[in-house]
Amino acid sequence: MLVSMKDMLNNAYHEHYAVGQFNINNLEWVATVLKTAKENRSPAILGVSGGTIKHMLGFNTIHAIVKNAMDYLDIDVPIALHLDHGQSYESCFAAINAGFSSVMFDGSHLPFAENLEITKRIVDYAHKRGVSVEAELGTIAGSEDGIVNSQVIYADPHQCLTMVKETNVDCLAAALGSTHGLYKGKAKLGFNEMQHISNLINIPLVLHGGTGICDEDMLHAISLGTAKINVNTENMYTWCVAVGKLFAEQKDHDINDPRKVINHGLNPVAEKITERMKLFGSVNRY
Repeated sequence: MLVSMKDMLNNAYHEHYAVGQFNINNLEWVATVLKTAKENRSPAILGVSGGTIKHMLGFNTIHAIVKNAMDYLDIDVPIALHLDHGQSYESCFAAINAGFSSVMFDGSHLPFAENLEITKRIVDYAHKRGVSVEAELGTIAGSEDGIVNSQVIYADPHQCLTMVKETNVDCLAAALGSTHGLYKGKAKLGFNEMQHISNLINIPLVLHGGTGICDEDMLHAISLGTAKINVNTENMYTWCVAVGKLFAEQKDHDINDPRKVINHGLNPVAEKITERMKLFGSVNRY
């Protein structure tokens, strides 16, 4: 069954590893993440972005697909179904009511007082239903699902402490230099700021924009209290490259089975996910 992120992230936080959030895009993507998690005995978080909600025909459809896929594949490792970058309390409530086990409210674009108030409201609603909540402070640069931020704004430590104390959120995405999408050059994370915030709040930190961050920096972030790392762009890019190569190599032959095309692209994605799980230290935890 689906579980909230609370226990899996607290375990990771205290044992100094991280759980990967791997965003899903369709039925086959769901199956790939689930099977890879089971094979590696690793917990996993299925991330659902705003664009995916529309593409997969709504919260209820997504929940039904994930739940039935887990039953069909006999999944016996912890899996969370998580709304990524929820933009309003209405969207978070809708996800919770549909059966999602975790939600993120991204109020980072709002004045702090408003972000705090809405997060508090969502946490109260979610926790009564056994659902975990992720909050965000600061600005993560880059583009995701049409949401574009041109610059990084580091999270304010005192706001982070207030957010955690007053809302009781389960984890915090504190912007500290990561970027959504493909990087141009090397990502520069603020490790001193990360250490300071981690020591203040004493709950799991979340690292968004995992694509393009070098392995050494990811491991450093984990050592400083990061227990959830989001990986999406590199998986989508890997799928596109594999499928593009397939069509280029077979341009003189008919390719008429979309199921085979989709799964062809997902084979290297499964390998990427396994690499990330091993790097994060989440393999053989369950």
